[in-house]
Amino acid sequence: MNITRLPMAATNKPQPSILKAFFVLLVMLMAVSSAIFLKPTKKIADQSEQFSMESLVPKQFGQWREDNSFALLQVSHDKQALLNEIYSQNLARTYFDDKGNRIMLSIAYGGDQGDAMRVHNPEVCYFDQGYQVQNITTNNLDTGYGQLSTKRLTATKGSRVESVTYWIKVGDTVTVQGLKWKLVQMKYGLSGQIPDGLVFRVSSIGDELGGYKLQEQFVRDLLAVLSPENRVHLIGKTSL
Repeated sequence: MNITRLPMAATNKPQPSILKAFFVLLVMLMAVSSAIFLKPTKKIADQSEQFSMESLVPKQFGQWREDNSFALLQVSHDKQALLNEIYSQNLARTYFDDKGNRIMLSIAYGGDQGDAMRVHNPEVCYFDQGYQVQNITTNNLDTGYGQLSTKRLTATKGSRVESVTYWIKVGDTVTVQGLKWKLVQMKYGLSGQIPDGLVFRVSSIGDELGGYKLQEQFVRDLLAVLSPENRVHLIGKTSL
């Protein structure tokens, strides 16, 4: 009986899934080690010029102006109390354009960016309010100042269908990938720094595809009227 022997290179070659698992494990071990042996003490927010999100984002720009008559998504009291502990600034507004289109804007900024930022992920936020969250995708948004990695999702509650676009900024880096958040946090931690961060969210009610296009236009219009310094607060330096 003949026995077929596979070449050593074929039998010993690591499988992609094994390599991926090893890489994730390595990242986790590095994160634990840095947390134990390196405790960051310097907040980037304390070393930078202070700013107000309320003043940074204009109430009127281009074809957009604030609409105080439209109800925003409300979170529960305990959830709001937790968000107030995590974030030092929370901005929520609704804008409308000359055609009557409405965009809801929400920005949550915190000077101490850690894993707690995940508490305010829009997926979690909408789900906690009784919405069904679907169609979660990752997309690149052309801001006019570089490509921005964003997430899109659809939140449904009864007859209300809300299309959402958001991104998360950690320090100077924008990302919507959990592993990359951790790597960015580690990078700052290894240098003894605590990054700031924010969650930037825009949404609209109604037509999904048309809503996303409208949201992209809103973002481009907003960034176009900001100074380079203020744009960095919203989209970081890596996107410029």
